[in-house]
Amino acid sequence: MPVNHYFQGGNGIGNNEAEKRLHEDLIIEGLKIYGHDCFYLPRTLVNKDLVLGEDTLSKFDASYMLEMYVETTEGFAGEQELVSKFGLEIREDTTFMISKRRWQNQVDNKATLIQSGRPNEGDLVYVPLMNSFFEIQFVEDQEPFFQLGNLPVYKLRTTRFEYSSEKFDVGRKEIDDVEDKLSLDILKEQLVLEDDGGMLLENSDTVTGVYDYIILETDDYNLATQTRDYADNTTYESDAGFGTESTADDILDFTERNPFGEVDE
Repeated sequence: MPVNHYFQGGNGIGNNEAEKRLHEDLIIEGLKIYGHDCFYLPRTLVNKDLVLGEDTLSKFDASYMLEMYVETTEGFAGEQELVSKFGLEIREDTTFMISKRRWQNQVDNKATLIQSGRPNEGDLVYVPLMNSFFEIQFVEDQEPFFQLGNLPVYKLRTTRFEYSSEKFDVGRKEIDDVEDKLSLDILKEQLVLEDDGGMLLENSDTVTGVYDYIILETDDYNLATQTRDYADNTTYESDAGFGTESTADDILDFTERNPFGEVDE
């Protein structure tokens, strides 16, 4: 016997746009009442490794405020404090619920995402209440499962973020300070001169225009991702004995091709 078509026709409220929007409005209102103001930080890939599928130079340069409901109200899930052969690990997981419509309006329509149309694994959620970052591990988009024939929310399965010198430049001090305090990147504080020039050696002749640079950096390039050489280092190669045979015997060449300095190349 078929379902009673006077009530739903087997489709819930999915074919009734007015009731579907009312259902979403009620969920959004509930999230605004019981949720917290959090910030969604999309990850930007800088130099992705096509073999390993990771990007050690990824950065975060935008943040979007969005109300989120924390499902794990009784505390963090996961293994908490775990002592393993690698030492003490903190594994604190939690789940955030967000409205699909609100996420589309506040984030998807404004941000540049790796994969548009949905929250991305690898993106971050910053919770000011906890002063903590959480990394998205999985995005659940079918729970509750077709409640009233509708799928109005995302559930973001997250774990506490482990910082590894990513760049933060979102324009909010409490977020950007993480990089200043914890970054181990030796290129973070690059020397950039006011005229975008270089630091010259003492024997440079500024009259004839013959310059020897000890370091050459500009604000147009990043040394971590450069694709061309700034200098040929001929001065250093000549003094080190790489250029001529006359100076090659004056030093020991401890390179990987000649570890004991006994082979005259």
